Amino acid sequence: MARRHGPTLDRARETLRTREHWSPYPEDPAAYGPAAAASARDALAALRGRTLDLGQPGRDGLVGPSPAEGGERSPYGPELGIAYPHHDPDVLVAAMRRAMPRWREAGVTARAAVCAEILARLNAASHELALAAEHTSGHNPVMAFHAGAVHAQDRGLEAVAQAVAEQTRLPGSVVWSKPMPDGEPFVLDKTFTLRPRGVSLLVCNSVFPTWNGYPGLFASLATGNPVLVKPHPSAVLPLALTVRTARQVLAETGFDPDLVCLTPERPGEGLARRLAVHPDVRIVDYSGTTGFGDWLRRNASGARVFTSTSAVNSLLIESTDAYRGMLANLAFGLALYSGQLCTSPQNLLVPRDGIATDEGHKSFDEVLTDLGGALEELLADPASAVSVLGALLSPEVLARVDTAASGALGRVAVAPRRIVHPGHPDAVVRTPAVIALDAARPGDLATLSAEWLGPVHFAVAVDSARAGVELLARTARERGSLSAGAWTVSPATRAALEDACAEAGVMLSLNLMGHWYITQSAVYSDLHGTGLNPAADAVYCDAAFVGGRFHTVGVRRHRSPD
Repeated sequence: MARRHGPTLDRARETLRTREHWSPYPEDPAAYGPAAAASARDALAALRGRTLDLGQPGRDGLVGPSPAEGGERSPYGPELGIAYPHHDPDVLVAAMRRAMPRWREAGVTARAAVCAEILARLNAASHELALAAEHTSGHNPVMAFHAGAVHAQDRGLEAVAQAVAEQTRLPGSVVWSKPMPDGEPFVLDKTFTLRPRGVSLLVCNSVFPTWNGYPGLFASLATGNPVLVKPHPSAVLPLALTVRTARQVLAETGFDPDLVCLTPERPGEGLARRLAVHPDVRIVDYSGTTGFGDWLRRNASGARVFTSTSAVNSLLIESTDAYRGMLANLAFGLALYSGQLCTSPQNLLVPRDGIATDEGHKSFDEVLTDLGGALEELLADPASAVSVLGALLSPEVLARVDTAASGALGRVAVAPRRIVHPGHPDAVVRTPAVIALDAARPGDLATLSAEWLGPVHFAVAVDSARAGVELLARTARERGSLSAGAWTVSPATRAALEDACAEAGVMLSLNLMGHWYITQSAVYSDLHGTGLNPAADAVYCDAAFVGGRFHTVGVRRHRSPD
């Protein structure tokens, strides 16, 4: 297995160094064969009305299949009707600890090869994982296949490659010789032994359970730690399929499958809080709300905690030499997955006196009117619109859209529209709402400083480009941001933005056009998060993300003279 996956792992490590474009996992669904999509639909249909049992110890009941019992309901309408075994978490954790020594002693190369094989199997099941992403998180089909499957696999492999690099940074052994005054060197034999921290708890979100979950899962597993996966109650299926595959590969390669376990929770159980403070849980990965991330940092003192939480992302529209191209790029970035991406722009900062363009000066209101026209053109056809928007993943998101549409937040510059999904009439689909605010009004400033996950965006009048830069940076520092963007032809504004974003710790995208958007993050090249602002103290994927999951213990032995 090491021979089979060695070239892929070597290429991944080299790509992390060069930051070029590369992936071993095809993005084109057609690359997986003509029968793959139909087989995935059949596989999902076969799970409905059944219990997806992974053969884990400590089973003490069921979760689901109905939403009232903790089961999942698709954002496209139907209940999934899948039940999952519930397990006594103490039994699971004990079993995982028993599985750990042999996995630890297998060594870096063997662990990495097994992880690569798990990812290869997951890649072969990409159509099935994509369907699971659609019907739990509301992704559109393209996003489901990319972010829910192949790009998540890329993130997993990236973490494995980084883990290999960090674990092989020191030699396994060395002969240490120091010259002494008498001319005879003092010689020691030294060995360096890797020791994983312990059980790793992965607490996943409902928006991108695999894309946000695979980095921690594979970083921990590759560094020798067993992983307990705690899915969000509304998005269990993608992670259940993942854990099933991991357990199969571990068993086939002679390791205990209890190295990776799934722990769905009953309604209101609060299982993540209980597990995060378990004495045997030494690593916690979490993506979700800021409130629970703060709770973890305060209370999970026995664990190394990695969090990615709420983000308020801003972009500045100051000037452009390609006005129509800017509007098209911006409209798609706002509409993609109905603004439910952690990198979606929320605040659009526009000088109140307007902007300079290749079509002449455009006032603040003209920019908003033209943006509304670009959104209308993009989303005019329902079939095309739903392929961009997907479905709203929860009633809470819909409530935010309704609040914005009511005018309670400010003047409605672009009103949201309900779109009937041609294939799923029960799906909840809305086009973006754009609300006009003014940074000079304290109430508006409070509104734009909060996260409004979903298709709610604020066009904010600012005094000048400089004021826009300052507001963008302050929002990132105080509220947390994962992405920032700008359209400007001014070298001075561009330089100010670059300095401000570096200081605030947020990735900046400048003057994007065509088919690359502020929301996108290129695996093996872009770093997701910086650890410098409240949106994330974990970075997908740098040395610190894997380095905190293991320790190195040295032994020194005196070597007697021959």
